[in-house]
Amino acid sequence: MQAGLTATWTTHIPLIQKSSPAELVANLLRTHLAPNLHSHVFIDFCAGAGGPTPSIERHLNRPSTPKTSNNNNTARKELTNGNSNPIAKDEPLHFVLTDLHPHTDLWAKAVAQADAPGAISYVAEPVDAARVPRELIRRYRGPEGKKKVFRLFNLAFHHFDDGLARRILRDTVDGGGEGFGIFELQDRGIAGFVACCFLGIGIMVMAPYYALLWGAPLSLVLTYVVPVLPAVLVFDGWMSCLRTRTPDEIEALLRTCGAEGGEKEIAKWEVKSGSEKFMWPVGSVDWVICVKRES
Repeated sequence: MQAGLTATWTTHIPLIQKSSPAELVANLLRTHLAPNLHSHVFIDFCAGAGGPTPSIERHLNRPSTPKTSNNNNTARKELTNGNSNPIAKDEPLHFVLTDLHPHTDLWAKAVAQADAPGAISYVAEPVDAARVPRELIRRYRGPEGKKKVFRLFNLAFHHFDDGLARRILRDTVDGGGEGFGIFELQDRGIAGFVACCFLGIGIMVMAPYYALLWGAPLSLVLTYVVPVLPAVLVFDGWMSCLRTRTPDEIEALLRTCGAEGGEKEIAKWEVKSGSEKFMWPVGSVDWVICVKRES
C-alpha cells in the first residue's frame, strides 16, 4: 500500500503527465521559499515508507532550470520572521525523515540513494508531530541556529482530527518551526473521487513493473487474482477525500490552535494555497504553504 502511494507521488508518464506530483511539490517549495530556500531544513513528520520526500530532495538538489508555478489559484492571505542568515547556495538542501512509527530500513535506502551526500537523514526514534522535542529542532537548525525548520506533511494532514491538527499547528507556531507545507493528492470535490478511481486502474496497469521493482511477486496475486490492492487503494482514497480540508479550514485551525501570544502571534504567519494539475483532467496537488514573515 505504502509503496503504491509512493509510486503515485513519483511516477511521471510522458505525454500523460507534465511532471510527477513530487516534482510539482519541489517546484512549489522552490518558488514560494525563494530567495531563502537554502536557509531551510525540511523535516517530514509523517514520512511513512519515505513517500515523495526522497524524490523532492533529488529535484531540488539536482542542478536544473527552476520551473515557476503558473497557477492562477495561488495565494490568498497574509495572516512573518525569523533571522535571514545567509546560507551558501551550493550547499545541498537537507531533508529529515521522521514518523511516529519509523521505517528505518526503508529510510536507510533513501539515504544511500540521495544525489547529494548527507542530503537525507532520519530519526530512528518515534517522533510525535504534536510534541516534537525541542532538542531535535535545535539539532537541525545547526550551529548558531542558522537554519529554519520547515515541516512537511505529504498526503498526511487529512489523517489528523481537528484536535490533533490544532496541537500539531500549535507545536509549530510555539517554536517548532518557521514554516510548514501541506500537500494532498485528493480533495472533497468530484475530481478527487474520480482521481482515486484512476489510481486503482493505474496500479493494475503498472503492477508487473512494480512487482519486479519491489521484488514482490505476491502483489500480482493481490492485484489480478484477488484484487485487494486496487480495491483498498481506491476505497482508502475515497475516505481520504472525505477527510481532506480546504485551505480556509486549515487556516481556521491555525487561528484557533491556542498558540502562545494568541492572534498576535498567528498574525506573523503568511498563508498561501493553490492547486497544481499534474495529469489532465483530474490529477492535482492541492497545497498550503505557511511561513513566518521576515522581520
